[in-house]
Amino acid sequence: MKAAPLVAIIGPTASGKSALGIRLAQEFGGDVLACDSTQVYRHFDIGTGKVPRAEQQGIPHHLMDLVEPHEVFTAGEYRQRAIAVLDDLRSRGKLPILTVGTGLYLRALLEGLADAPTRSEELRERLRSRAVRRGSEYLHRILMRLDREAAARIAVQDEPKLIRAIEVCILAKKPISEVHRAGRAPLEGWTPVKIGLNPQREALYARIHERIGHMLEAGWLAEVKQLVKVGVTETAKPFQFIGYRELRAHAEEKCTLDEAVTAIQQATRRYAKRQLTWFRKEPGVHWLAGFGHDAAVQADARRYLHEQLDRGQAFSLLGPSAL
Repeated sequence: MKAAPLVAIIGPTASGKSALGIRLAQEFGGDVLACDSTQVYRHFDIGTGKVPRAEQQGIPHHLMDLVEPHEVFTAGEYRQRAIAVLDDLRSRGKLPILTVGTGLYLRALLEGLADAPTRSEELRERLRSRAVRRGSEYLHRILMRLDREAAARIAVQDEPKLIRAIEVCILAKKPISEVHRAGRAPLEGWTPVKIGLNPQREALYARIHERIGHMLEAGWLAEVKQLVKVGVTETAKPFQFIGYRELRAHAEEKCTLDEAVTAIQQATRRYAKRQLTWFRKEPGVHWLAGFGHDAAVQADARRYLHEQLDRGQAFSLLGPSAL
């Protein structure tokens, strides 16, 4: 079986990945696949940047709304779901276009995952209890002793990732970094074409602030209040996402709306910076200096994708009518 093309659009939050994905799907006969660890959760819509159906312009979107807020979802599960969608798209002659906000999910899909130990709820509960008493900083110090390389990659505030990393180190009896480097099974039958969006930093920050304002106007706070009302607990994974935790704090009268918005803006800027740091290490990316909704950037992306497909690099998915 010849390899087929798989397009991956990478870039920081608010860089216009969704707009570019839809435009390329329109021209090349594709479907969009979300590659984002926040968009897999149902009911958390506005703040995760899901494209509303009315704005999808008739392009099918996949890998959103997969699980309920209380469920655990991993990069391994994302890989399994994504491969099933890819198989379906191949059978129908459609070009897969991934809009990538979570670099780990893309890496899991393309490179495979290591054979890590299964979860231990007993160990996790002990670690959670220690975090409650001593803070996530305590977990980070533990990980520093177990695996300095992993600790350098994981933010002090990211309690779920810290717990998983410590869990793997203890159960595997080796650093999680070593586990991750061993035994991967790369994705077969697909050749990635990677397009990166890299807007100028100040313009990106301005766009982030503007986007947060639009989300609030679209009813983000009302969405949060409804989620609280129906009983989604504070410990549910999606309530740890940027924006949701701050707006929940405001809804519970722990801070003013202005304070919540300022905190969301700051956290989102930091997140965008971390995304770019990760993505710049991604090999084989064709970088574009601008936003995905800009006409010039879309034209450059279309031209580049045409070039890649026209080279005939063992691609068999698309017929002449798609080009």
